[in-house]
Amino acid sequence: MPKLIIQIPCLNEAEQLVATVGALPRSIPGIDEIEFLVIDDGSEDGTAEVARGLGVHHIVRFPQHQGLARAFSAGLDAALKLGADIIVNTDADNQYDARDIPALIQPILAGEADMVVGDRGPAQLEHFSPLKRLLQFYGSWAVRGLSGTRVPDAASGFRAFDRRAALRLNVVSEFTYTLETIVQAGKKQLAVSHVPVRSYRTRPSRLFQSIPSYLRRSVVTLVRIYALYEPIRVFWTLGGLMVFGGAVLGVRFLIYNMLYGPQGLVQSLILAASLVIIGVQTILMGLVADLIASNRALIEDGLLRIRKMELRFGEGLDTEPGYHRNGGATPAGESPSR
Repeated sequence: MPKLIIQIPCLNEAEQLVATVGALPRSIPGIDEIEFLVIDDGSEDGTAEVARGLGVHHIVRFPQHQGLARAFSAGLDAALKLGADIIVNTDADNQYDARDIPALIQPILAGEADMVVGDRGPAQLEHFSPLKRLLQFYGSWAVRGLSGTRVPDAASGFRAFDRRAALRLNVVSEFTYTLETIVQAGKKQLAVSHVPVRSYRTRPSRLFQSIPSYLRRSVVTLVRIYALYEPIRVFWTLGGLMVFGGAVLGVRFLIYNMLYGPQGLVQSLILAASLVIIGVQTILMGLVADLIASNRALIEDGLLRIRKMELRFGEGLDTEPGYHRNGGATPAGESPSR
């Protein structure tokens, strides 16, 4: 039967971690082995020491804050090297109900999904303001359109991955992994599913300072990742709009001069020529970007092969600085850097 590793990215979560780890399941039908992994993202409150005291099986510690996206990626990489067949990601603030983990991994166990996202039902969450509910609705709608998936709650961090999905996902954002991994999974033809989960308000989010800040950074992340996978569509759409606008102004200039004679409107002609030139250049940039995207796909295939070779030959974490296996009565100390 498969091995499940539950990973918990942490930043100064010493107080919340006790309840979070305490609620995690120790056995699940269909799972042979369950281990816990804490990624300490440069905490200054002794989060790693608390995790060690709680008996967490594995700890990866950053010497300084790297961000949620990097902590998540480090967790996936560590879990793969530890032999995980299924990886569940949950938050350290105990906002997700750990009793929903069996339901979260069930589509993977049944062979129906490579990735499962927990649906909190944002429209019904009482601790979400009307504005946040609206943004969650349209944000998830945009992600579904960009990724070709049906995930109703794209911002949920409560999700499960099988080994195939974890090997193929490469997070490049430094802000958050939630939106990017869904778009990547859709573009890489991974089977993405969702199940309803329970969520509770434990404390204000530390990921962003305000809704405008989160919205701005999320939009930038979505545009960047979509442009990576659909450069032709992005650049050709922009270029086509500019060429069309330039053509409309050019036709207007010709008609006006045919009807009324040379009466001016030179500014329109200059603007039309500029838009056409810039539009054509943008279309050509799309061709170049598409070639770059093809090379990136080849590089990702090569990276996937390297990862599989590392795992096949048993390259583990015990020699990596910043990794700690909490396996004995007198656990080994952590290295000061990762």
